[in-house]
Amino acid sequence: MIAAAAPGGAATILLPAAGARQVNPDTHLTLRFDQPPVLGSAGMIRIYDAASGRLVDTLDLSIPAGPTERTKLPAAPYLTTPYVYADGPRASNANTRAGMPSAGAEPGDGSKYQLTIIGGFTDGFHFHPVIVHDKTATIYPHNNLLAYGKRYRVQIDDAVFGHAIKPWEFSTKPRGPAADAQRVVVSADGKGDFSTVQGALDYVPDHPAKRVTIFVRHGDYEEIVYFRNKSNITMQGEARDKVRIHYANNEVFNPHPPNISTNEQPGTFPSRRAAFAADNVKGVHLRDLTLETTLQGQAEGLLITGSENIVANTTVIGSGDALQVNGSTYLPDVKVVGHGDTILGRGPAFFERCDIQSRNAFMWIRNPATNHGNVFVDCRFTALAGPTELARLPANKGNNYPYAEAVLINATLSGISPAGWGQIDGDAANVHFWEFNSRNADGTPVDVSQRNPASRQLTMERDAETIRNYSNPAWVLGGWAPPH
Repeated sequence: MIAAAAPGGAATILLPAAGARQVNPDTHLTLRFDQPPVLGSAGMIRIYDAASGRLVDTLDLSIPAGPTERTKLPAAPYLTTPYVYADGPRASNANTRAGMPSAGAEPGDGSKYQLTIIGGFTDGFHFHPVIVHDKTATIYPHNNLLAYGKRYRVQIDDAVFGHAIKPWEFSTKPRGPAADAQRVVVSADGKGDFSTVQGALDYVPDHPAKRVTIFVRHGDYEEIVYFRNKSNITMQGEARDKVRIHYANNEVFNPHPPNISTNEQPGTFPSRRAAFAADNVKGVHLRDLTLETTLQGQAEGLLITGSENIVANTTVIGSGDALQVNGSTYLPDVKVVGHGDTILGRGPAFFERCDIQSRNAFMWIRNPATNHGNVFVDCRFTALAGPTELARLPANKGNNYPYAEAVLINATLSGISPAGWGQIDGDAANVHFWEFNSRNADGTPVDVSQRNPASRQLTMERDAETIRNYSNPAWVLGGWAPPH
């Protein structure tokens, strides 16, 4: 169907089409042009309740998506008491103004940057209201404002794309899946229970009595995903390399509040810089997915915090801190690609048969004495841009990590510097930078004669019990035995 025939070119409404019925309320609005559209810096996109005429959502293109330069404010303190995750009705754009602060943070300003609530995080996330790729423009309504059993009318000002787009209407499904459904389906083409990953996560109960599986069909899902305080949920991709969940997010675009820092201390204010974040979750399983941030800087493809979580047969792509793991996590057959400090976090994390690729130091582990750090069994480490170190441990704003632990058992190493391990500041007496049976890509033993003196080579003759313990996920993960 032709939506416009103007000097700037025609646009075809792809999803949802004019007159469409049974549309998922979490739908994006997709238009394809006969030539690459130029997105304007002004104009409004409005969505109305077609029956009542009520204005449901407005996207103002004159508001920038988010900051593009790092703030130069002095370092902010961490929370002095743990961040509170409350059960109960979840806040959303439908009942709360985006930018409402939590935990004493400074409020977000929705008039300065685009702001939306995702996953109940009222402080809000910066986001792009329209994303253009080649000849396709995708419009992102604010999350959770469209509802079941409604008819909507979309009106786009001429300034948005530089020419007229004819208004159109569509109707949503009368209701969602059963409240106690144990399996729901996400499909980017709108033919599943949900059109977005976030839509499914927002819908399923936070703590279902029986495990709920969110099945994600093949597709490209460009969205920030953030969910918190959930348990007993599996997100199962149809195929690892054909389910891509990604967004251009990082610490600059979605920084911590000016008055509160994130990530360093347990229980601190949640981070918003990851493309995909599972925050304060338990028993969450992520399987057969690709999770990616497409911005550089401090930018996680996946940030997962909680306990007894599994990330399996999944690819994680990020920049600095590509993967951050805080809390007991089992990671079999995972591929991680990043630019440096590629694996960050406080552990404990057990990696098995993983492929880790990095341009600079592979990890900066910060676990305390109370839990293990990163343990790798039968994993491959590949340097992408010249020799680099497996891990580094510099002082961080005056803080040291005297119990940092990274243990490699039967690792295959390519492009690792002769020292193997980088800078270690402070007392290294309790640092566990250990290796057993490290091999080159051709299977020959690695020359460890120049290893950092603070590191250690384990031997079967002297350390058989230690090697056996570190090969056991339950021992590393604090007594939790993950299902295989």
